[in-house]
Amino acid sequence: MGKVFSIAELTAQRQRWKEEKKTVVFTNGVFDLLHRGHVKYLAEAKKLGDVLIVGMNTDDSVHRIKGPLRPIVPGDDRAFVLSQLASVDAVCLFTEETPFNLIAAVVPDILVKGGDYTLDAIVGKDIVEHAGGKVMTIPFVENKSTTNIVEIIRQRFCS
Repeated sequence: MGKVFSIAELTAQRQRWKEEKKTVVFTNGVFDLLHRGHVKYLAEAKKLGDVLIVGMNTDDSVHRIKGPLRPIVPGDDRAFVLSQLASVDAVCLFTEETPFNLIAAVVPDILVKGGDYTLDAIVGKDIVEHAGGKVMTIPFVENKSTTNIVEIIRQRFCS
């Protein structure tokens, strides 16, 4: 099984972590062209608890959100790379445009997103707070994004 879980597997594992009294942190994203900003963000998220779960959009979900040219890296590869990071304890793909159903299944103790989000805009906030958990943001790493990397490639190699 490794660190990449189905929703059913993750829900069962979440129950074990709960029994072990571990604080579970959840975040989500596309994580296309994994870069320094992602790695720093995930390391900071991990510091908030004992276990870090990363919800990751499937390729179809990314197409709907970001258009037909994304993701650049296929979902299986993105999940594998994320699962190899020391800060990440579990990766679970979700097919919807938001991780609402995954958050509802897992009910993390802490829900976190990057500082480019406002607390009220974080999907799943109501679920986590209703269960007594916390919702927070981590400062956004400026100029470290997949969009920036794609733009550099366009400028350097597509002119």
